[in-house]
Amino acid sequence: MPARPQFDDDRRRARLALRHRLAPGARAERAEQVVDDLVAVHATDPATVFLAVSARLAAPGIADTERALYEDRTVLRRHGMRGTLFAIPAALAPTLYTSTTAKAVARERARLLKDFAASGRDAGWTARVEDAVRAALADPGAELTGSRLSELVPQLRETIDYGVGTTYQATQPVGMRLLRLLGMEGAIVRRRPVGSWTSSQHRWALGQVAPIPPSAAERADAQRELARRWLERYGPATEDDLVWWTGWGVREVRAALAACAAVEVELAGGAAGFVLPRDLDPVAAPGPWAALLPALDPTVMGVKHRDWYLPPAHRPQLVDRSGNLGPTVWWNGRVVGGWAQRPDGDVVFELLEDAGRDARDAVGAEAAALRGVLADARVTPRFRTPLERRLTS
Repeated sequence: MPARPQFDDDRRRARLALRHRLAPGARAERAEQVVDDLVAVHATDPATVFLAVSARLAAPGIADTERALYEDRTVLRRHGMRGTLFAIPAALAPTLYTSTTAKAVARERARLLKDFAASGRDAGWTARVEDAVRAALADPGAELTGSRLSELVPQLRETIDYGVGTTYQATQPVGMRLLRLLGMEGAIVRRRPVGSWTSSQHRWALGQVAPIPPSAAERADAQRELARRWLERYGPATEDDLVWWTGWGVREVRAALAACAAVEVELAGGAAGFVLPRDLDPVAAPGPWAALLPALDPTVMGVKHRDWYLPPAHRPQLVDRSGNLGPTVWWNGRVVGGWAQRPDGDVVFELLEDAGRDARDAVGAEAAALRGVLADARVTPRFRTPLERRLTS
């Protein structure tokens, strides 16, 4: 058998720097370009979307992402991989739903109906509450907070017991469960938040009628397309990386890789990776670059196996107990430290290795630029890490 093409770590870092718009000369002019190139940006923590995009713009800032999200609506918030909320290109929404979200929606609706029925609320009751939510949002241009919807639809304020008899038993508001499900289905959609861009209290607007569940062939075709887009931006990467990122089963991932004609290559250490056929040629290494990326940034969270850019020795300081990555400092394609914003607004960083004077100067310039972007805003990651806590103490 012919030898597999080889991709060492330096070659992977060069590709990442260019395709994730982090290297000099690779920055984007508009937010849509960034989101499209990253495929999907974690939106569980609202600040991540804005700071991830800003770090990759030629003119860093918050305003262009607000335009894309709330005025032009070319970037949407949608539930996708692993049931997580992401910001995605609007054009990707049908592919994401068909490939990934539809199956999660079916599971979530089944669980919701089961939990509601256990509390004496049957499927008919649930359907009537859903209709009432849609009616409350039916006026053209209507955008209402969850609190306001609960005033108009009092059933949303009722509570149910969740996980009865288990260690995670809890009481949940009906609205929390039902609005999340309707959001996953696209029946209601998130609009501009209450307060600043860092707020997670969004207004809801009427969306679309829930799509018909896709056929197996439609799901497979959509999975091929999503895998292709991911591999184009995050490859070369392993089969295990794609299983982790998508939340799909191994068979689904293997079928998707075969459908997009992915080529097997050899990564450092002998691991098998995959790239698209047109991506076998090396790219020129970019000039030196530094970046301060937010918690849950797609570049950090895009693959499962991270040793080639995140030294294992740094992880205890940069990863929380659930495996979420906090704010990171990058130098030439590697994570070399972390950063935080103090209560007075100052942006501080700590290098976890001696990366040299050039690195420290470049990181310092990025920190000063980020301080200007944040202005009066204060950002505390939803998932806090040991280093971030120490820098703000």
